[in-house]
Amino acid sequence: MRQCLALEPDEVAPLQLEQPLPKPDLRPDRPAAEPGLGDPVLSLAQVGKTFADGTVALQDLSLEVRAGEFLSLLGPSGCGKSTALRLIAGLLTPSAGEIARPRLAERGEIGFVFQDATLMPWATAFDNVYLPLRLQGLRRRAAEAPVLAALARVGLAEFAGSYPRQLSGGMKMRVAIARALITEPRLLLLDEPFAALDEITRLKLNQDLLDLWQAQRFTVIFVTHSVYESVYLSSRIAVMAPRPGRIVAELPIPAAYPRSEEFRTSAPYNQLCRLTQAALRRALGDA
Repeated sequence: MRQCLALEPDEVAPLQLEQPLPKPDLRPDRPAAEPGLGDPVLSLAQVGKTFADGTVALQDLSLEVRAGEFLSLLGPSGCGKSTALRLIAGLLTPSAGEIARPRLAERGEIGFVFQDATLMPWATAFDNVYLPLRLQGLRRRAAEAPVLAALARVGLAEFAGSYPRQLSGGMKMRVAIARALITEPRLLLLDEPFAALDEITRLKLNQDLLDLWQAQRFTVIFVTHSVYESVYLSSRIAVMAPRPGRIVAELPIPAAYPRSEEFRTSAPYNQLCRLTQAALRRALGDA
């Protein structure tokens, strides 16, 4: 695998992009609107989370996410990325600060893909994807067309009747993504969904996810500890530092979509990885 060197910003040669590369925003409490994006769908203002045992997982975390954005939360293990995602989803309650979801008021507006596929082992791929619609009261016959369409979108049209034990790790994760998207959420949260997969499968699912995002244009918050993955996928990266978790830098990724495998081997991608690695290194130094 080609390595990206951790260089300081002044060591990086200018990028050959359509627009000059913006410097990292080191003031995450003052997020700037990006051109071409919609209204904010989510904002966190000085959010903190302290658990019952006294562990301070997050402190003063501020972030704004706009409609249609692909945002990655990048940071080392233990910096509170997953905790932040669960707070956004409403699975946890913040200890401090405020979380506003101005365009996510209705049930089913947020989809969640966990680190594990979390499929029901006794249910087929069809029934796993059908579950959210079933919980909403939709009868199986009425749900058949949208469920089969969701499986087709992730390349599993022929596996609707298969059980999780009959599927590979990558196929299980595709089912999980289809299940998360079956309610057509405005916001999709993904918590390191490809971390346990082999490199070939991971790269393929990266591309499949981008294709789905471009086709349906939902908003994405993607948790990862991979610099390379975050640069390839994202329109913006928020870098987190640990102990306690907080955002210390934001980096726009000014590379045009659609992105292909050629982008992974390009000079601009390499330079963006260097900048991102440098920001992550500074985050670890600030911990």
